Amino acid sequence: MITILDYGAGNLRSVQNTLEELGCDFRLVRDARGLATAEKILLPGVGHFGQMMRALDDLGVRQTLADRIRAGVPFLGICLGLQALFESSEEAPEARGLGIFPGAVRRFPAGVRIPHMGWNELEVSPNSKLASGLTVRPYVYFAHSYYVPLDPRAAATCTYGVPYTAVLESGQIFGVQFHPEKSAAVGLHIVRNFASC
Repeated sequence: MITILDYGAGNLRSVQNTLEELGCDFRLVRDARGLATAEKILLPGVGHFGQMMRALDDLGVRQTLADRIRAGVPFLGICLGLQALFESSEEAPEARGLGIFPGAVRRFPAGVRIPHMGWNELEVSPNSKLASGLTVRPYVYFAHSYYVPLDPRAAATCTYGVPYTAVLESGQIFGVQFHPEKSAAVGLHIVRNFASC
């Protein structure tokens, strides 16, 4: 059973449709008690880093979410859900991330069109769990203006102006900067792999 943390993200319905298409059991929760019993957690994300972190605080779920991730409950963060794993973001310097990993999310440099919107190629590590069974350079759909810099935990990278972390994997913690729910068969494959973790 996958627990989706519903904090009001715009892509929630698309994520639900993806899980339904895969035949995955899931439930929506909006409180710490629901997270406390989660077997797997999915954090969707569309919008603004500061607004998302405020929403998690307003729901009173920040600490429980961080505790469950650190305890090894399988976690998948999509787009902002990946960025939330870090300490901060240039999008909202006043907002604290979950701080699971050190570092800050950055804005794409001047000279590239923002947002990075559309299909782009991943360069996948052969050891990636999420991308297991895919070609080494699959295409996925992105929609973002901020990125996680290259990280030792990167299981796939993408280049848009600069190379950056597109898939992060650390134990049972997974994050993707792209939107698997909009990435056709490749996206379904990636979500299926998470469901099997």
